[in-house]
Amino acid sequence: MSRTVLFHEYGGPEVLTLADAPPGEPGAGEALVRVDAIGLNRAEALFRSGRYIEPVRRFPARLGLEAAGAVEALGPGVTGLRVGDEVSVLPVFSQNDHGVYAERAVVPAAALVRRPAGLDAEAGAAVWMPYLTAYGGLVEVGGLRPGDAVVLTAASSGVGLAALRVAERVGATAIAVTRTAAKRDALLREGAAEVVVSGEEDVAGRVLEITGGRGVPLVFDAVAGPGVRDLARVVAPGGTLLLYGMSGGEATPYPAFEPGVPALNMRTYTLPETVRDPERGRRAVAFVTAGLRSGAFRPAVDPTRFELDGIADAHRYMEQVDARVGKIVVSVDH
Repeated sequence: MSRTVLFHEYGGPEVLTLADAPPGEPGAGEALVRVDAIGLNRAEALFRSGRYIEPVRRFPARLGLEAAGAVEALGPGVTGLRVGDEVSVLPVFSQNDHGVYAERAVVPAAALVRRPAGLDAEAGAAVWMPYLTAYGGLVEVGGLRPGDAVVLTAASSGVGLAALRVAERVGATAIAVTRTAAKRDALLREGAAEVVVSGEEDVAGRVLEITGGRGVPLVFDAVAGPGVRDLARVVAPGGTLLLYGMSGGEATPYPAFEPGVPALNMRTYTLPETVRDPERGRRAVAFVTAGLRSGAFRPAVDPTRFELDGIADAHRYMEQVDARVGKIVVSVDH
């Protein structure tokens, strides 16, 4: 048996329960992983509450996309892995099929990568979702190039911090947008060239001032909602406003033909565009692995610690957007 997080209905963090459940035997192309650390992602809160792009197929449902641990068993046909390998679980599957909020979990073997030397379980559970999302959005979809400038909203989130590092690795200049001035110094230390405090400053005016009125070829936005009107004003003609989240929770207008808005491309982006495309996925994993090995990439882990039996509290904390910087990691004791 394995202590496993389940939920029997949509709702807030209180619907999450911890129960003993069989992890199952790995089938063809699958592996059984001992989970040592779990990285929390907003997609999981959305799935739990019924607001994700994919609804729950059946209850009780499992949860969790990203973790780190060690391989305990391999199903038929799995090659390239051995029992005992220390691995990270990449978020490449549906939560309707697998969930890693557990002591042990069966996952597709294709979702596993060996952890680079020196990357412990906590770091291995915190690094992949942010960096794969940032790389896929900025480079594969957004076409970010050396010398470009990019505006990053929700810059203190896990993906936002990874995007700062990816932009730096590409040779681009990152303008970070955050809600409070308390995070300014941390974002500058993480690689932001400029920080715009949306709670105190006119975002569009400040970005246009920073860029000498030119605007930027790419905006990478996690908030959506009415604020896209201001963000659209800072996109250079022919540039892209790329929405990868809707943390603001409000309806998002399409700011076409509004005063001060140039001709631009506006589209959404989700991680499956990267990880479920074999070639994009291969490039993304190679890019992130190289960054980890060189030291250019590192996980940004929130200092608040949670255990598996405190998963509901961890979800409550995750939904307090202003309270955290970096990725929330849940430890699993065995």
